[in-house]
Amino acid sequence: MKVFRANDDGEPSNSAGAPILGQIQSFELTDVLIGVVRYFGGTKLGVGGLINAYRIAAKEALELGEIIELPVVKSVKVEFSYDQMPDVMKLIKSHELSTRDNDFGLNCSFSVDLPILRSEQISQLLMEIDGVEVTEEI
Repeated sequence: MKVFRANDDGEPSNSAGAPILGQIQSFELTDVLIGVVRYFGGTKLGVGGLINAYRIAAKEALELGEIIELPVVKSVKVEFSYDQMPDVMKLIKSHELSTRDNDFGLNCSFSVDLPILRSEQISQLLMEIDGVEVTEEI
């Protein structure tokens, strides 16, 4: 499901938000926010000039900025006993995952972000280890 929002914030209709959104889409980006502040223009630029100014500002920001690609993940909590630790950690290491919120009290638990495309597979592999529980975090 694709959800997006553009806002002209008082500028003439479709003169600010749409050109900025168009640049985001042309770079094929998601989960991004671009804010442009205008100090000059208005009636002297006209609607066409405003559209061009906002489009160019967004384009230059995207070209000059650093685009960081991150995988979409699903967070899960893994609970197990000390007996299962070697098998659990071997699986975590083999899939190049890292844990957080580690709790090694009477029982063991941690949270881990699973790449969404492999989350079901990895969750299933973890649950195949006798005594391991995997629950989705909210």
